[in-house]
Amino acid sequence: MSRVLVITTSLRVRSNSDILAEKVVAGAKEVGHDVELLSLKGKTVNFCRGCLACQKTQKCVIKDDAIEIAEKVKNADTLVFVSPIYYYEMSGQLKTLLDRLNSLYPSDYQFRNVYMLTTAAEDEDFVCEKAVSGLNGWVDCFEKAEFKGSLFCGGINDMGEAAGRETELQEAYEFGKTLV
Repeated sequence: MSRVLVITTSLRVRSNSDILAEKVVAGAKEVGHDVELLSLKGKTVNFCRGCLACQKTQKCVIKDDAIEIAEKVKNADTLVFVSPIYYYEMSGQLKTLLDRLNSLYPSDYQFRNVYMLTTAAEDEDFVCEKAVSGLNGWVDCFEKAEFKGSLFCGGINDMGEAAGRETELQEAYEFGKTLV
């Protein structure tokens, strides 16, 4: 089975996206995947400087936690990015991380399948479209990778509220079981 890396990007304690990510992990493990859950909480991921040194060295010149995260991303078969929706877009933390993964572009990266889980207070279907489109733009830069799907869990706002949302918890679990 696949090596799956699930990266949660909410910095909120007991975040709804983290609660749902744990269900994705459980579903993926049930079908036999080797899964690692990585949170950006407590991590330092600075802004990309745009120097492009990484295109020659395949290493970022900024010494922070993004270097270790990039190595984990590079060696995973399947990636699941988890983000709360802020103003109809992915979290700033996720966008900053994606920018910092630029060093992977010229590398022999392993990942082939990319997924996204998003949460938001709003529950209309269109709420996640820009976040999904943004991640698709990143995936499009990696010719061996493919965006495989997303799950949006809307109408969830208060801290920890997702823990009591049986439908969304089950959807996240089933989503985890479909990862390839």
